[in-house]
Amino acid sequence: MTADRYGRDVLSSSSAASRPAHHRPARASREQAAERGLVVEDVETGWVGAVVRVEKSGGLHVVVLEDRRGRTRTFRLGPGFWVDGQPVVLTAPVTSRAPVRPTRTASGSVAVPDAPARVARGSRIWVEGKHDAELVEKVWGDDLRVEGVVVELLDGVDHLADALRDFRPTPDRRVGVLVDHLVPGSKESRLAQDALRTVPAGTVRVLGHPYVDVWQAVRPERVGLQAWPTIERGTEWKRGILRELGWPADEQADVARGWQRILRSVRSYADLEPSLLGRVEELIDFVTA
Repeated sequence: MTADRYGRDVLSSSSAASRPAHHRPARASREQAAERGLVVEDVETGWVGAVVRVEKSGGLHVVVLEDRRGRTRTFRLGPGFWVDGQPVVLTAPVTSRAPVRPTRTASGSVAVPDAPARVARGSRIWVEGKHDAELVEKVWGDDLRVEGVVVELLDGVDHLADALRDFRPTPDRRVGVLVDHLVPGSKESRLAQDALRTVPAGTVRVLGHPYVDVWQAVRPERVGLQAWPTIERGTEWKRGILRELGWPADEQADVARGWQRILRSVRSYADLEPSLLGRVEELIDFVTA
């Protein structure tokens, strides 16, 4: 997938660097359950992919890995793999017949089993698009239902001032707004400041992340990348990303399928960038205060 993925110790002496590999102390492998979605590298072939499933074949346990282009390959469970730059021995994931209730939500909050959804508050959280809303729902959905917070689509920060004028926020009916690419000097920043001048102080909070699109708020390693690629001007960003990933990108349906594939890779808050996590948590606190 990439050349010299784990790098070379540039601080080592030339004599140490030239020493045969078998003279270097081997790092002990740790056991690692082959959970679905775990990104693994096979040392012998260099194949990198996410775990799709673990199954028995010919009386042996094997693991099926899917690379970032959607290709799959099967390997025997056991030693010979790397995870996050460390040697591991892949083992079959532990399954239990009796379902175990999670103690934490996807956002990291303490889970409240069987808690009914609270009657919706008057306050709202607005996000710019469907993908933003789906990502917030996947990670913070349980928390929002307990708090009675509804997430609604804004359809672009260009419409923020008009939407606030229609909503008429008050201290008891607040609005938290999550904006893409909210950086100093940007068009989004100017529009947000203009909109805030039209509402009573303390009734609306606009926060955002620095990314072109919420896709970038997902850690790139979740889709087999070391970093999200830079897309040249004049190319539709999402389709450019899909092409860099080697995924279909010709139609809008391809964009929708690509996003669902990225969304499925998100298991919890740990798969998101801190610059998004903090902003969403702050907005939830603001509208529930």
